[in-house]
Amino acid sequence: MALRVFLFALMFGTAALYGGTPDPEIQKIVSEISSDRIAATMKKLESFGTRGNFTDPKQEGRGIGAARRWIRAEFEGYSPRLQVSFNSWNVKKKGRILRDVELVNVVAVLPGTSKPESRIVIGGHYDSLNLLASVTGGDGAGDATTNEKTIDAPAPGVGDDASGVAVVMELARVLSRRQFEKTLVFVAFQGEEIGLVGSTLFAQDARKNNVPIEAMLNNDIVGTDVADNGRAEDGYVHVFSAEPADSLSRTLARYVRETAARYVPGFRAEPVFRADRFTRGGDHTPFAQNGYAAVRFTTPAENLGIQHTDKDTFEKTSPAYAAKVAQVNAAAAASLASAPLAPVVVREVATGPNKGRTNPMLARGASRVDAVLRWKDENPAADLAGYVVVVRSTTAPFWEQEIAVGKVAEYTLAGVNIDAVVLGVKAVDKSGNESLVSVYTVNEYPRAQIELQ
Repeated sequence: MALRVFLFALMFGTAALYGGTPDPEIQKIVSEISSDRIAATMKKLESFGTRGNFTDPKQEGRGIGAARRWIRAEFEGYSPRLQVSFNSWNVKKKGRILRDVELVNVVAVLPGTSKPESRIVIGGHYDSLNLLASVTGGDGAGDATTNEKTIDAPAPGVGDDASGVAVVMELARVLSRRQFEKTLVFVAFQGEEIGLVGSTLFAQDARKNNVPIEAMLNNDIVGTDVADNGRAEDGYVHVFSAEPADSLSRTLARYVRETAARYVPGFRAEPVFRADRFTRGGDHTPFAQNGYAAVRFTTPAENLGIQHTDKDTFEKTSPAYAAKVAQVNAAAAASLASAPLAPVVVREVATGPNKGRTNPMLARGASRVDAVLRWKDENPAADLAGYVVVVRSTTAPFWEQEIAVGKVAEYTLAGVNIDAVVLGVKAVDKSGNESLVSVYTVNEYPRAQIELQ
């Protein structure tokens, strides 16, 4: 760390310009996260009895409709800057969707200032489920997703996922007091428990309309710190991200890890290099599938025995732990929303049969033994401090070296074999906020150009 700070100070005149130095405003944001408010939100969501997807939405004080109306009212009360709406979809009966139903995501948008087109989505799902009801109170024909007799069964769903929604709402409250360069979107998704429906429709619509979502942070089961067997884990949170090794999602996971270390000392954001828990999925999944960087936050101490039952209650959770996860989210989201856009490190192959393909702007140089990196930044940030080249071995999980290179668009690493390392570049502003890393990657197995007869 000391060497990296020294290099940046040498280049720009002060170590404060290096991204490793905390931004005081983001430190203040992190300090404003309230575990008491998170606890109150978790209790309120529990009080609706169930937030089942097929409960009567017109009920007062109970069910999915009452919950969504309350969430919307809370969003609206946080700040006049928030643009709050229902994102509604009419979904047909299919698979785990037992009948035609209206699914409603609750969305609060904090518009950005200088880069409003770039969006950062922070989400969690507010629907809940009681699978055990099919055994104890149903007719035995399937679970609560396919059994009309069990749709009103108690499903408090506090760990899964009132805790995640409470984190999202607390972030909306704190972050909406400020303005950021990029747009922040806070979403309480519906339909996660019946096939990630609300998030899938949201992500597909964004892709269809070419909405540039820079990052998606999904909070799902972030309120427990004691597992079924009594094992306590309150010092870190798992951050899941999909393959390959340098996917956009994996790059985001590394970013979250670094910002957590900078702004939430004593609590780790621990990347898990897997798309989700084994054989399972969450609302970040459709974002990754649609080409966006997306990660999932989940406690390493899941209480699997109470999930999807009437036992998933507030007394089994830890708001203090959820608040730490919220701080990690706040650090990553505020840093990214304040940071320059990532440099472009690919060029399009514009001629011949490969037109439309992109190649990394990385070469061996005239010497054939150097690494020559080029990048583009057509609209550099007004407060740009410079660019940082990052390096790691191909088998290392995290970046091992950082080199501040100034306000340039090309840099040569003499004697570096581009076959044996992974290289990237990021932009840093004068407050130390860093963009995501743009990684120089190639398609390891390009499509064959010759068809067998």
